[in-house]
Amino acid sequence: MDFHRDDRGFFVETYHRQRFAEQGIPLDFVQDNHSRSLQGVLRGIHFQDSSAPMAKLVRCTAGRVLDLAVDLRVGSPTFGGWFATELSLENMRQLLVPVGFGHAFLTLTESADVQYKCTGYYMPSAEGAIRWNDPDLKIQWPVEDPTVSDRDAAAPSLKDYLRKPAFTYQQEMASTGR
Repeated sequence: MDFHRDDRGFFVETYHRQRFAEQGIPLDFVQDNHSRSLQGVLRGIHFQDSSAPMAKLVRCTAGRVLDLAVDLRVGSPTFGGWFATELSLENMRQLLVPVGFGHAFLTLTESADVQYKCTGYYMPSAEGAIRWNDPDLKIQWPVEDPTVSDRDAAAPSLKDYLRKPAFTYQQEMASTGR
């Protein structure tokens, strides 16, 4: 992703279908979302199951967030593993959260705006969540007591998820042709 800054401000091209495809990431986005969260708010770990799979391309357009993706594909060599990075307007980073991964973010500044492009439509019947502080995930959040929704506080553990997983590694591989 190229961006240009000068004394007038900046210009950034946040998505270019052909360039993504050339990198082996052929995505077609159908929905854009925008959220604003106050400092200390943690949203996630959310996903949509295989009945309505959704990948996300996430960026922060105001403030700073710690953005995180968790592999929920049972059988994957990285199942239960996670990746986190700071997203901000200053660093212009984006995080691609593939199908089969949960997504969460924590607001690090007074407020933050997060925008993300989605490859699927939001379907309430397909939504799922994993508890943000599940000890089996060993996520190193920089705050001990974030503000979370009632839904996120009551989300199932990774062990509970395993009783009826939303994704398997083999399904994901077959559906993407990889």
